[in-house]
Amino acid sequence: MEKIYLSDAGPKVSPAIYGFWRWEKESANSLKDMDQIVHLCLELGINTFDHADRYGKYSCESLFGKVLANKSFKRSDVVLFSKCGVNIPDSSKPEIRVGHVDSSAKHITTSVENSLRNLQTDYLDVFLLDQLDPLSDLESTVLALEKLKSSGKVKNIGVSNFSVYQHQLLESFLSIPVVSNHIDLNLLNTSALDNGALDYVKQKYMRPLAVSPLGGGRIEHGTDELALKVRKKLVEMAEKYESNIESIAVAWIVKLGALPLIGTLEEKRIRNIVNSFSVKLDHQDWYELYHTTRPAPIVHD
Repeated sequence: MEKIYLSDAGPKVSPAIYGFWRWEKESANSLKDMDQIVHLCLELGINTFDHADRYGKYSCESLFGKVLANKSFKRSDVVLFSKCGVNIPDSSKPEIRVGHVDSSAKHITTSVENSLRNLQTDYLDVFLLDQLDPLSDLESTVLALEKLKSSGKVKNIGVSNFSVYQHQLLESFLSIPVVSNHIDLNLLNTSALDNGALDYVKQKYMRPLAVSPLGGGRIEHGTDELALKVRKKLVEMAEKYESNIESIAVAWIVKLGALPLIGTLEEKRIRNIVNSFSVKLDHQDWYELYHTTRPAPIVHD
């Protein structure tokens, strides 16, 4: 896959990005599984990996670091994202009593140091704040982010699950650019087209990262009315394009200029997402799919 710029100020990344947020099952959290997924992605041209301190019950970064330490590929061959902010209670974190968000300078700095150690790297290509803590002192938060970047430990700053207003608020304090925003976007959740999130990301010359591009498997397996309706239309489109419903669903996202953030552990599904880039979805076919998830607009004379 040909690499593209994440934003006008960000690094080059693969057009599809692999993220570990679905690595919550114990069976998935093994070094063997990590090694297989990472090398499958590299084989398919995906060299960009999205981490967070909490993924895989706080274990994924360490597993990835062990794969990287095997030296089957170079650190310079991959682009690493990580993030912090959301804290989930877990047996490995007895200090976390209740799920909460922490955007404090201390938490950010500690988390980055832990991520670097666990990933066995000297720097993160992109560090993201995962949600914004309304209790945080933004001045000290921003100062911590800027210090991390000036130190070289973090090359770029991004955000995840920020509203447009939160994005604007953080930028009003920062003297460095925000290069990425993760947003929920798929055929079953098109709210980013209505609430300004997609437009604002584009306004800032960034490519949006579409989290859960297949709706967490709901597009293929969902039994609710909307999922069934969308899947029926996707089957028609798949026949037209000689493809499959998952590739068509992701092609719909790609046509918006978004980068799909892959979370599945299934090889077939990963390949289907990669194959979406070879589907050149017709303009009106894009709208036909869009209208299955929401009513067509009324056109007045």
